Amino acid sequence: MTAHNRTSPTLVLGGTGKTGRRVAQRLTALDLPVRIGTRAGGVPFDWDDPQTWEPALDGMKAVYVSYYPDLAAPGAAAAIASFAELAVDRGARRLVLLSGRGEIEARTCEKALTDSGADATILRSSWFSQNFSESYLLDPILGGRVLLPAGDVPEPFVDADDIADVAVAALTQPGHVGEVYELTGPRALTFSEAVAAIGDAAGREIDYVQVPAADYAAALAAEQVPGDVVELLMYLFTTVLDGRNATPGDGVQRALGRSPVDFTNFAVRTAGTGIWNVG
Repeated sequence: MTAHNRTSPTLVLGGTGKTGRRVAQRLTALDLPVRIGTRAGGVPFDWDDPQTWEPALDGMKAVYVSYYPDLAAPGAAAAIASFAELAVDRGARRLVLLSGRGEIEARTCEKALTDSGADATILRSSWFSQNFSESYLLDPILGGRVLLPAGDVPEPFVDADDIADVAVAALTQPGHVGEVYELTGPRALTFSEAVAAIGDAAGREIDYVQVPAADYAAALAAEQVPGDVVELLMYLFTTVLDGRNATPGDGVQRALGRSPVDFTNFAVRTAGTGIWNVG
């Protein structure tokens, strides 16, 4: 199977998010036409409003599929199935799905996508390294104290830049249709070790404290984090983070022919941007 025509436009869902933004930037750098589908900005696209799907797909030949809030959320598989069928029907056959490692619900969503008959590639990704710099863990890092319900179970954190590189290869190059890529970093670290690596790179002490899951959920609720997000985070910390994903995958190597970015390298590079500076 060959890649889609290099002048054919690609729809990037979640195009302002951690991975989607990087995918869109890379496609633009290749002088390929990109349409960003998002609830805010770009072309209106809302997973909860199917009427926004067809206009976003108009004229598209490929789609980077990133589901919000997560493939583990209720109703995700049905939405993925409906969207994939519509995409194929409208001529957007090349679909690259951002998926998660070790999530039964994600596997159901993957099947929903591939059952559409699309030229599909699945990106099963571990925890993003960028969760420490662009997401809910940034404020605790800046505060010098990270409290999470995660103990000694290691996780092979993956750099979002690696995910984007694989996604763009799958969207634009031959040889990736039908592949399932397990995208991780080259080694697994505990959350405590990851926070320590960030502290070393940032040149300051950052404490890591393991807290009971119930206390963490209560703290999130007190901060008015939406209930579905709290439920999702608790699922990830208490169910998925049980060691099932501790072994690094070979997806980056298979897809790109190079090693994935190590977490320490991510930390050093990110510290250099000043995002973790205090004062």
